[in-house]
Amino acid sequence: MLRQRQPVYRSSKWLAAVRKIETCVICGAYGVQAAHRNFGKSMSQKTDDCLTAALCPSCHSEIDNGKSMTRDERRAILDKAICDTLAQLARMGLIEVKT
Repeated sequence: MLRQRQPVYRSSKWLAAVRKIETCVICGAYGVQAAHRNFGKSMSQKTDDCLTAALCPSCHSEIDNGKSMTRDERRAILDKAICDTLAQLARMGLIEVKT
């Protein structure tokens, strides 16, 4: 049975919360961007906004276009960065579970 495709999650509030993290979750540099997961998407469409990492411009560029790592290495680093971002958002009280 084919699974129905879920609508893409978009939230300007989520992206603003990610940008409230002051330092890059990979290198610790100040000044972050909300970097979307760069796989599991279709052409010219970003993944869900909740799959973003707080990255500095340099790390964001390296993850998206870098040649010093394999594609699988870049994906693994980004997945860890997304998890680290989620943990920071929770610690900062920027996300919580609704009951």
